[in-house]
Amino acid sequence: MVDPELTREPASQPASTPARAAALPWLLFVAALALAAWALWRAFAAGVSGDPVSTSLNAFEKQNRLTVFSAQLSPVVAADDERLFGLLKSRQVAVIPARVDYTLDLSAMGRDRLAWDESARRLDVRLPALTMGRPNLDEARAQYLREGVLITRTAQDELTRANTQLAERMAAEQAANPVLLGLARSAAKEAIRQNIAIPLQVAGYRDVTVTVRFDGEPAATVIAD
Repeated sequence: MVDPELTREPASQPASTPARAAALPWLLFVAALALAAWALWRAFAAGVSGDPVSTSLNAFEKQNRLTVFSAQLSPVVAADDERLFGLLKSRQVAVIPARVDYTLDLSAMGRDRLAWDESARRLDVRLPALTMGRPNLDEARAQYLREGVLITRTAQDELTRANTQLAERMAAEQAANPVLLGLARSAAKEAIRQNIAIPLQVAGYRDVTVTVRFDGEPAATVIAD
């Protein structure tokens, strides 16, 4: 007689294979998660151990010139023209919209313009002077008022040319106004602070104060992150 206990298969054997198959994806997921966490830790640790000055210089290297402010101007100019020994007199008044851009030459930024204070967790930045661009006249939107009994085509061209030169010169003078220059400098400081603060935060420097000043200024304005 065959012993029934010898022919009976273990009850747990059929369920073991499906259990291992169901557990395999979870094991792979846990392993992938651990690998991603390790890679993130390595990247974060590498960023924190870097030089904050080098990190800031890398942000500058991405762009050689930065436009920080634009002034929209509308100079009003006038020009006169005389012909035939003064018998034909004409006058033209013009309002010509103009835009002047203020830029920073970031190629001039080197290590000598950045100072890192480890104890204060502060980065001091010294900027070169702003560059004021040539006025960009929008003559397509210009408005003209002409006076004269007879204005020849040649006289009109001369008046328009004279108005354009006057408008360009006047726009440059208006753009050099201390109020506009102050606004441009403030915009430049804020733009540079943002350009530096964000890469520093990505690199792991989260509690850093960035101060920015121009050449000739005695002290930087402290702006805490």
